[in-house]
Amino acid sequence: MPQITANGIRIEYDTFGNPDDRPLLLVMGLGAQMTRWRPELCELLAADGHYVVRFDNRDVGLSQKFDAAGVPNMAEIFARAQSGQPVKAPYSLDDMADDAVGVLDALGIDHVHVCGVSMGGMIVQQMAVRHGQRLHSMTSIMSSTGNPDLPKSTPEATAALLSPAGTTLEDVLARSVSVARTIGSRVHLDDEAVIRARAREDFERCFYPVGVARQMAAIAVSGNRRPALGGIRTPTLVIHGKDDPLVPLAGGIDTHEAIPGSRLAVIEDMGHDLPEPLWPEIVRHISAHTAQHHPRGASR
Repeated sequence: MPQITANGIRIEYDTFGNPDDRPLLLVMGLGAQMTRWRPELCELLAADGHYVVRFDNRDVGLSQKFDAAGVPNMAEIFARAQSGQPVKAPYSLDDMADDAVGVLDALGIDHVHVCGVSMGGMIVQQMAVRHGQRLHSMTSIMSSTGNPDLPKSTPEATAALLSPAGTTLEDVLARSVSVARTIGSRVHLDDEAVIRARAREDFERCFYPVGVARQMAAIAVSGNRRPALGGIRTPTLVIHGKDDPLVPLAGGIDTHEAIPGSRLAVIEDMGHDLPEPLWPEIVRHISAHTAQHHPRGASR
């Protein structure tokens, strides 16, 4: 997979489909490599008329790491954030949104449809806030606004998210199964062998848990984004699972209510994941949205 320089840092990316089709930038979530946008899902989106671009966020996968920034004290960061005190972090969601725009610049894509999941949804929201003139449309999946008044994750989901990453391959595989069982779609949960195989792929490609702490700090330092979302004029689709224990459905509803003119699609039996049986429904929603808001005759 190729690398480019975007927003002054090294970013790993790849593409699917015809460059003359509707450009669609996919942004992954917390600590997740771009390969979590499964190639088969990317191919479905490409077959539906998209030129798909996926990339590793900073501090994950094969993109640039920020070792010099050190490891944030997450307990201190969350305590300060909850008490309304200023929070410092190595970078913010704004920086990550600027990375994504830098990818577009490096690839010569002037205007794009964007789609992000979880933290990636927060990043594309910030793209719409900061760079709305570059976006044909935005899709935010299983994400939220940072509104402190919203319901929290279930205790089990929070514990799964914060559980130690482990140090050995077997530790990582066991944790991946536990996390998937806790936050994933219960009706469409992958077999344990599939979960372990994908976690092994991730581990062998890049195991870098320290980057997750800095990404979590970026979310914390970005605070409540709800007021800024009211200024978004980018056509927006919000997709959320009804059974999401990590980012409850209220987060998707709040995103929808915060962004003027947005549309909300609630998917039954979907947790905090992208299970293969739901791909056709998810692709249908995304494709209808991008087709509706792609200017006739628009080019990259």
